[in-house]
Amino acid sequence: MTRIPHASSGEPNPLRALTLDQLRCRTSMKWRTHPDDVLPMWVAEMDVPLAEPVVRAVTDALARGDTGYPAGSAFAEALADFADERWGWKGLAVERTAIVPDVMMGVVEMLKLVTGPGDPVVVNTPVYPPFFHFVEHMDRQVVEAPLGAGLRIDLDRLEEAFRRAVAQGRRAAYLLCSPHNPTGTVHTADELAAVAGLADRYGVHVVADEIHAQLVVGDVDFVPYLSVPGAENGLSLMSASKAWNLAGLKAALAVAGPTAAADLARLPEEVSHGPSHVGVIAHTAALRDGTAWLDALLSGLDDNRRLLTDLLAEHLPAITYRPGEATYFAWLDCRALGLGDDPADRFLRRGRVALNSGIPFGTGGAGHVRLNLATTPEIVAEGVRRMAAALK
Repeated sequence: MTRIPHASSGEPNPLRALTLDQLRCRTSMKWRTHPDDVLPMWVAEMDVPLAEPVVRAVTDALARGDTGYPAGSAFAEALADFADERWGWKGLAVERTAIVPDVMMGVVEMLKLVTGPGDPVVVNTPVYPPFFHFVEHMDRQVVEAPLGAGLRIDLDRLEEAFRRAVAQGRRAAYLLCSPHNPTGTVHTADELAAVAGLADRYGVHVVADEIHAQLVVGDVDFVPYLSVPGAENGLSLMSASKAWNLAGLKAALAVAGPTAAADLARLPEEVSHGPSHVGVIAHTAALRDGTAWLDALLSGLDDNRRLLTDLLAEHLPAITYRPGEATYFAWLDCRALGLGDDPADRFLRRGRVALNSGIPFGTGGAGHVRLNLATTPEIVAEGVRRMAAALK
């Protein structure tokens, strides 16, 4: 697979477009969960205006009254073209896709296809907390395989988790987070091929959450799991939700490898009724016509990573921060501050800045916080100022 480079878009940085007063007019979870004196830098919402092609596509659909049920393959075709142009991956076959309500509901449906009640699901911790919530709610058992050195997949731990998962003769799945949330780690082709080899050896079904796939920075390559040798039996969930801030416009795609097509074919037809038709239109427009906006966003996120690095070095040098290669999160190791397992609580109570506590991310999360960098540079600076003030 050949990486396709992309040039600077020439678009303005969307992370510099909105003021704090404008953002506080929003009614979504990020801006309504906490009182107005709290600076929200937690949940996965970006402080940006939508890409103009997305606004135009949705507005045109509303003007037509085009608000019925989703149909057709335009979304899958747009994703396949994006994957070819952006990642050099020609293996996304439209006939092996299905629309699902969103990535996490898609994960649930994929796990239902390849596991049964009581079966184990392996996850790499620390990891996105809904992995625990959704898996446990569907009566599966979470088996942790903690990340290793450099916050990368530890293949020895993963193999041991696979061995334990299948020891009782149960079916087992591995819920792979790629790129990884919260660390921003981008798994390499070699790592993913090794994962596929282990999964094949132990008979474990891989379900890959690739919702952050478009949010990879610099010279790092995103590698779709289904593109690596041995991953033909895998299932993937993809969306434009995170990269274009479309969480409120529900839609995602399940993608099957060649030998997993029969599994995907068993997906109940009613699942396709869950996505929003307007959401499908928005996601399709983002993938087709929103890449210039995306490139401007990625450049702005890179600027914010550098800004955060400098601000922490100046004001909070005891915090360890390794800038991620993907996502718009910063995973901050605050253990040296002596604030206990939940420093986010101190930052909220004393600094009035809301960050994600690391505890719900599982093993390796205690003493950490997750900070959302998808905001204005001014808010990044104010957030660090408040964090520092919380220590006084």
